[in-house]
Amino acid sequence: MKKSGLYLLALVIAAIGLSGMFYKWRVLKFPLVPNQQVQVWTVEARVEVQSDGGPNTITLHVPSMAKGETPGFAIVGENLISREYSHDYGNDAGRVSEWTTSTSVKRRQALYYRADVIRDNQNIPPDTSKAKMAAAPALDEASRAALDTIFERVQRGSADSIGFARDFVRRFAGENLGDEAHILMRDRNTPIERARFYASALSLRKINARVAQGFPLADEEPSKTLTPFLQVHDGTEWITINLENGDRGLPEDFFLWSKTDKPILKVSADSEANVEFAALPDLSDALTVAERRTDVRDGRLLNYSLLSLPASVQANYRLLLMVPVGAFIMLLLRNVIGIKTFGTFMPVLIALAFDKTKLLSGVVLFITIVGLGLLVRFFMEKIRLLLVPRLTAVLILVVMLMAFVSILSNRLGYDVGMSVALFPIVIMAMTIERMCVAWDERGPAFALQQGFGSLATACLAYLVMSWEPLKHLFFVFPELLLVLFALTLLVGRYSGYRLTELWRFKSLAK
Repeated sequence: MKKSGLYLLALVIAAIGLSGMFYKWRVLKFPLVPNQQVQVWTVEARVEVQSDGGPNTITLHVPSMAKGETPGFAIVGENLISREYSHDYGNDAGRVSEWTTSTSVKRRQALYYRADVIRDNQNIPPDTSKAKMAAAPALDEASRAALDTIFERVQRGSADSIGFARDFVRRFAGENLGDEAHILMRDRNTPIERARFYASALSLRKINARVAQGFPLADEEPSKTLTPFLQVHDGTEWITINLENGDRGLPEDFFLWSKTDKPILKVSADSEANVEFAALPDLSDALTVAERRTDVRDGRLLNYSLLSLPASVQANYRLLLMVPVGAFIMLLLRNVIGIKTFGTFMPVLIALAFDKTKLLSGVVLFITIVGLGLLVRFFMEKIRLLLVPRLTAVLILVVMLMAFVSILSNRLGYDVGMSVALFPIVIMAMTIERMCVAWDERGPAFALQQGFGSLATACLAYLVMSWEPLKHLFFVFPELLLVLFALTLLVGRYSGYRLTELWRFKSLAK
């Protein structure tokens, strides 16, 4: 393959990996750094009921977990809490939670709906759902005349249904109401009663409107009260109108609870039941929140990711995914810098062992075992064993040396020696054998150079592989391995001078 083709292939592979990472970061909100925290609100509705001892059904309108139903926020978890009531979710002009009982419950009880809410400011598609037009209001002759008068005044300054609805709401906003507005608001004292009247009155003009309710999450007051808004359909989507001033849109940090003009709470056996709302902010791990958000939106994405594996397997992959990183570092050190090592991946395996023994203790153990193994190996040179028996003897001695170091460190009160058995035993034995062969064929200087080169490469690989932010990146975004693969393809075609060769042949440059 030509270099241009190779560069194009590497670019495509890297683009695929970076695209997957960007999607998980920007859309699914997976964090780029470990231990990052995000704000989570625990939103609660507390229903207090007094049953008469017979069957009872309690219906509470609750927010929808569907995407776009709570603009600016997302629900990542919810639960219903009750003692003697069975509970489930249903649909009744919106999403509802239902508690039912057929037993004799005569004492007063509290039932809870709780949801975990997080910010979700990504682009939300407009609400294009359809809804049944509100029923026309029942008005006496004087009230109908007052409403017609307001309609005529609003009609003169309105160009479309949204402008008509906003101007209509403004006629009832503020303290200085006109005579017509006073007549219409005479028996409507609460905000929700006024909002329902606006929706029903607009139906007389063939304008589809509904009532939405919610509360702000930004303030520190835990107790919340539902605030109604008017939503008007412009023929394509629903537009929210503030009842206090007629402005479009919801206030910032406003959590939309429901979009229905029906009562939030309905109890079949208690006319005095009430519901209270509360919201408490807290901090939670960003990765855990991202998992829950992804599970709510599309559980299939999470089912085919490393995060779906058991915790013990995930711990293994956190270490395993760093092996290609260590191999790439060794590639740079050998092909670009020119450091000589024994074997191709032996330094990476030694670096993995350092993960258990820690760097300084691992270096001491490596030098100790290899040094003692070399002494024994030189002694066996005089016996003139064949290759396979010699390797077997070295392997036996390496295991004996490991056991001896572990026992000695345990008696001295150090537990670091207990991890020495995690070293790749076969690799250690092969390292000793190859050092001896290099010693015989190329001299002690060459053998020691390759031995210390392997140790230095393993130390550098360990420092990079044990860096927590990097381990987090490759575990949460394993598609970064494609970027590493693309870089490996590019380095694999490098055939220029290595840095050590520039120093080695500096006399020729003169």
